[in-house]
Amino acid sequence: MATSQSTIDFLLDQLRALPGVRARKMFGEYALYCGEKVVALVCDNQLFVKITPAGKALVGERYREGEAYPGAKPSMLIDADEIEDYERLCELIRVTAASLPPPKPKKPKRK
Repeated sequence: MATSQSTIDFLLDQLRALPGVRARKMFGEYALYCGEKVVALVCDNQLFVKITPAGKALVGERYREGEAYPGAKPSMLIDADEIEDYERLCELIRVTAASLPPPKPKKPKRK
């Protein structure tokens, strides 16, 4: 089951206070970016945030691991209550992005 556009629209609306947050469609699912960093995946209408020490500390006991797709690295599966609280969701995405290394430079295309 692919993620619906309404789910992405809702997430982006919840995260509107953060500059540079966007979603990019990939294979029927979505990658969630904060600036140039991929901070989460949205698969089957569920939010899977990359695991960082700062993110785990913020979520605390509500932390649950899940896989966005078979074979994916474990991520924090964020439940609906956490998504509804836009301030906590913004803070989670902000601290996750701050904890992740910068993206690797893209290799130039060969001619």
